[in-house]
Amino acid sequence: MNSPAITRFAPLLFVGLWSTGFIGAKLGLPHAEPLSFLLTRYLLVLGLMSVVALATRAPWPRDARQWFHIGVSGLLVHAVYLGGVFVSISKGLPAGVSSLVVGIQPLLTAVGAGWLLGETVLGRQWLGLVLGFVGVAMVVSGKLGSGFGLDALWPALIALGGITVGTLYQKRFCPSFDWRTGAIAQFLPTAVATAIVVRLTENYRIEWAPDFIFALGWLVLVLSLGAVSLLNWLIRHGSAVNIASLFYLVPPTTALMAWALFGETLTGMALVGMALAVWGVYLARK
Repeated sequence: MNSPAITRFAPLLFVGLWSTGFIGAKLGLPHAEPLSFLLTRYLLVLGLMSVVALATRAPWPRDARQWFHIGVSGLLVHAVYLGGVFVSISKGLPAGVSSLVVGIQPLLTAVGAGWLLGETVLGRQWLGLVLGFVGVAMVVSGKLGSGFGLDALWPALIALGGITVGTLYQKRFCPSFDWRTGAIAQFLPTAVATAIVVRLTENYRIEWAPDFIFALGWLVLVLSLGAVSLLNWLIRHGSAVNIASLFYLVPPTTALMAWALFGETLTGMALVGMALAVWGVYLARK
């Protein structure tokens, strides 16, 4: 999986798939509690990947140390990040604002990459990261007027910390593992931790409406299997700054999807912001 074509198009495919996560949340959350929704998703992923791993005789993590590091990265990238995003949206935070909060990640990752991973962040990359953030802010600026409280904002801030630390942690301690058994090692502790929080804070309320079933299937097959596998591949083959910069493209892509699917409006400023975000990512990844 190292051909020039895959190397070139994998980042674009990842952005497209990852952006659909907000669409899936918008469809499914009216019919389920946020963490109950995610727990069901994690359990289905574990079942599917266990069958795939056993059927294909995929190699398992070598020792307890590797199991631990992969599991910690899963807790950060999935349990903390996805849990924070879903809870914030369920409490009334607009998906665009949630995207903006998480959109700070590339800047934080750039700082951490230089400090923890010893990566050199060039001046051009810093410029690209700043331009990307400004572009994301322009895209979602029209949604900032929606009223929401601190109880809706803090889960998104926790999600920001999870995806930032998780990306750096995985790049530092477990950049390479099999995507089939690695998914099991990541989602197993994620499911356990989420189940504990669900038991303490929710009633596992799920309404099996058609929209929810479609959203759940999409998030399991396309996001948890497709996009997460691509993310793991990108982390293995690229620098932390290059990978993080891709997340600047998620809010503009999500805005386009919401416009096409739900008729949400796009202002002229949003269109300019999309162009600026794309230019920023180009500079950061050049």
